Amino acid sequence: MRNLVADAKGAIGDIITAAYAGAVRNGALPGGAEISGTVEIPKDAANGDFAANHAMACAKALRLPPRKIAESLVAEMVFDGSWFASAEVAGPGFINFRLSAGWYADVIAAIEAEGADYGRSGALSGQKIMVEFVSANPTGPMHMGNARGGVLGDTLAEVLSRAGADVRREFYVNDSGNQIEKFALSIEARYLQLIEGEEAVPFPEDGYQGDDIRELARLFREKHGDAAAREPETIRRQALAAFGLSCNLPKMKTDLARYRIKYDLWFNESSMYDSGYVAQTAALLTEKGYTYEKDGALWFRTSEILADNLIKAGKSRAYIEKLDLKDDVLRRANGFYTYFASDIAYHRNKFKERGFDRVINIWGADHHGHVARLKGAMDALGLDGENRLDIVLIQLVRLTRNGEAVRMSKRTGKAISLSDLLDEIPVDAARWFFNSKPESQMDFDLDLAVRQDSENPVYYVQYAHARICSLIANLAEDGHPMPRAAEIDASALETGFERELIKSLAGLPDEIRHAAEDRDPSRINRYVTELAARFHKFYNACRIKDAEPGVLEARLKLAESVKRVISVSLGILGVSAPEKM
Repeated sequence: MRNLVADAKGAIGDIITAAYAGAVRNGALPGGAEISGTVEIPKDAANGDFAANHAMACAKALRLPPRKIAESLVAEMVFDGSWFASAEVAGPGFINFRLSAGWYADVIAAIEAEGADYGRSGALSGQKIMVEFVSANPTGPMHMGNARGGVLGDTLAEVLSRAGADVRREFYVNDSGNQIEKFALSIEARYLQLIEGEEAVPFPEDGYQGDDIRELARLFREKHGDAAAREPETIRRQALAAFGLSCNLPKMKTDLARYRIKYDLWFNESSMYDSGYVAQTAALLTEKGYTYEKDGALWFRTSEILADNLIKAGKSRAYIEKLDLKDDVLRRANGFYTYFASDIAYHRNKFKERGFDRVINIWGADHHGHVARLKGAMDALGLDGENRLDIVLIQLVRLTRNGEAVRMSKRTGKAISLSDLLDEIPVDAARWFFNSKPESQMDFDLDLAVRQDSENPVYYVQYAHARICSLIANLAEDGHPMPRAAEIDASALETGFERELIKSLAGLPDEIRHAAEDRDPSRINRYVTELAARFHKFYNACRIKDAEPGVLEARLKLAESVKRVISVSLGILGVSAPEKM
């Protein structure tokens, strides 16, 4: 797949290298230097389409003023058969290059040829990456944090894939441990209350209070009657937990599918206990000298590992002492392993057993303190957690309506769930707005999300796509079918509106790459919003329907290219690209 921006930058490097060789032959510049530098896109198009700093970068080696070097290089440049029409010296020694019609034509041709794959690259080729996200406890409905983490994880996985990585999406099912025990006790209390009365059966102080627990108890009794009340507690609770999970997990999958999220694997925590993998991992840490026993429990030397990592990072002993680092229990005195032990085992499984080069977790900000501990555990296992494990922390979401915070769900009496949200607003809007920079706390304006005007960014972008579809259909009816890229004269696209729009189209491959490398898929939102804005400006400034022959076809093809790239961009976000609005 082509990246015409990167290719143009590479071509500039080749032109400068050839010009330097010519300047040396002519005696204008001394030989023996390595000419290198960076090529950037100026913020102001008046300064050219690309600007190179090679003359300044090699001034010391050549012992000449940068501007003198730049002038000598430009004098030797040959642009025949290249993507460039000219170059000029600016300021202290920048070389500004101006594109020819050939480059603009090649951008449009690449979009046509690559179709839905436009923007893909091999930037991360060879990397096997897992993105684990949502991983909500299956003890109740998914909440707003899961809604944000879901779209961020899914969209990040998509940009990583389009940047060439081999990506897997995974949901970690916490179907063991304290939360499942509490889940069973909560359903049990509601089940027995149905039989004996609420006054007769106390509810656990830290139990799950939601109406969903009452509904699970009712469904269990409806299916199994009152017989479980006469079973031993252990058997009854196991049955209740299994029943609750059998109801909740399919509901979670249905809600996530409605949210357009599909996982490659739902990984059960219980599978690691059943196979002995958690115990094996703890034994391996013991073998490596990273555990000790105290008060009947098995402890992990967290403080020692974190201190070593901080020293390597240049922190002083005095600084480390102020942190008051603590060790962690892996196995309690009662023989049960902690959640931290299973989390270590799970991540060891990702790296060691399944061979992922990198693992990315989307976590809530409340997990901040767990990041260094888990990375340290991977280091202790020799799995280089510091460099191979990435944790993206997402901040809280505040829903607003009419400027007021929306706190409660009418149905459950608890925080608004993903299902509640999708009953309120379109999936397109939810996916768009939640794909924001993860480190920023966000206000989600429910009123804005359903508005059908330019103030709503998802509507604004979708409207641009639909507007182009309508334009194409109307022109086809008037006898102007869509030309092939090879059939248009790109030199007819000569206004600033047209050329800036094409340069924006050419930027998608780099936006995808940066979104993947920076772990910030919200770049795609910003990119496609700007693309839509540039299209609207072009459409208002450049006549299409009444343009003269040659210009009409070129502008029509340009509009279609914008439609294709908007569709690709919205597809990355999991947002639809409607043809009519």
